[in-house]
Amino acid sequence: MKRLLPILLLALTACSTVEGTGRRRVNFMSLGQEMSLGAEAYSDVLANEAIITIGPDAQMVKRIGKRVAEAAIELYPKYSTKFDWEFNLIDAPDTVNAWVMPGGKCAVYSGLLPVTQTENALAIVMGHEVAHAIARHGGERISQGMLFSGVMLGASIALKDKDEKERATILGLMGAGGQVGVMLPFSRAHESEADELGLYLAATAGYDPRASIPLWERMAASGGAGPPEWLSTHPAETTRIERLQEAMPKALEMYRAAGGQL
Repeated sequence: MKRLLPILLLALTACSTVEGTGRRRVNFMSLGQEMSLGAEAYSDVLANEAIITIGPDAQMVKRIGKRVAEAAIELYPKYSTKFDWEFNLIDAPDTVNAWVMPGGKCAVYSGLLPVTQTENALAIVMGHEVAHAIARHGGERISQGMLFSGVMLGASIALKDKDEKERATILGLMGAGGQVGVMLPFSRAHESEADELGLYLAATAGYDPRASIPLWERMAASGGAGPPEWLSTHPAETTRIERLQEAMPKALEMYRAAGGQL
């Protein structure tokens, strides 16, 4: 226990809350560190991809990104005002995905567009990605990995007098239990949080949040069979839809306030 005490004290000093939800979390990373890592990783990825810079799809991604980023600055200004927002469309028709780096660097793959189908639905996805950035999920994931590694190291030292085989078995069970019982649930919590905040961002940006339900129904149909939810980094589509429906009344109020027609 003494060996784990410094790790626990460090975790306590790194506690903060997520803007928009108030969830308590541990993040050892400074905002500057996250933004620097995010910008470097973004440049590295884009250097190896074909970027679509002209045409209606590229214009749509830029347009939605600008409006959602403005909504982020309005609703959750603590970090979003410091970000250097950037949105790009990657030419990858077989990839149904979008992602964001810490600091507001976002990419959309062209293979996502046949699934989103509408500008409203694409705004839901991009709002979700922007929400990951403003909630600083990237830094939190790094911090969780550091904390988990520290706990495993402490356990390894504490078990140094055990038989080698027994020690390996215990550490293996701890590692598997930590992944399934701690790391994966945290990942799913991040996704659910981004779903909720992203819905509000899209609505405030003037996009109809009701597009989120058929979007996730299409995503479920296009994704094929996946692992059970408890072994997945993401909530099941049915879970996501249920939670989006719970958040819908608030999102619709935001949409109406932004001038949307119900």
